[in-house]
Amino acid sequence: MPMIIPEDERTDEPMDTERVIYHPDMIKANEWVLSEYEAPIRKIAVFVPCSKRKPYHTSPSHKMYDRIIFGILKPEDVHVVVFGTCGITPREIDTEYPFTAYKFILGKCNVASIKRDFIKMESQRLSRYLEKTRDNYEHRVAYCIGDFRTAMEKAVEMVDIDVTIVPKPETLEKNIKPNKRFIYGSLSQLDYLQDFSDAITNALDLPKRKVGINPELSENDNDWYLI
Repeated sequence: MPMIIPEDERTDEPMDTERVIYHPDMIKANEWVLSEYEAPIRKIAVFVPCSKRKPYHTSPSHKMYDRIIFGILKPEDVHVVVFGTCGITPREIDTEYPFTAYKFILGKCNVASIKRDFIKMESQRLSRYLEKTRDNYEHRVAYCIGDFRTAMEKAVEMVDIDVTIVPKPETLEKNIKPNKRFIYGSLSQLDYLQDFSDAITNALDLPKRKVGINPELSENDNDWYLI
């Protein structure tokens, strides 16, 4: 596949500031995904948030998501789509610029206008992607919290397409810590991952799987596997 944005067409604008969501190359790459990219036909699409480490598939969080996803499903049955600060990135192209180049983390941003604009921009992008891929997937699961979740919820309201969004609201409420900066904690929490696993098995009418510690593989008390 040719580069989404060839090197001689890239701007010199930095990608490590809070204005990365407005970056011309990020906008151009997302428009390519929404206009030219051809999504595969799969039983289920799983939407997961972007990560600090790039490419996303090499990050600890995505490796954990993958243990859940591919512990249940065959690769040919699922399409993993990353969303968030990056916009929308089908994960098979996560080694492409500009998705590998930015360093800004939206979750640490306290600028209200940036967060407001992100939710508006991302919900519109997600709604376009959902509409574009209406006939590509039989089921859709989104694993997200915070502003990413808000954007997905708004996108679903824009289109008549079902997306199961987890963790479940009651699980979030059970884990809320009002005095913390990230009040819902991390998506690597055990009961969040159990909701994630359940959403996938429920969608495809598969036996429920338990998430927990695998004595042979887990390196610490928070290193979760399907067991």
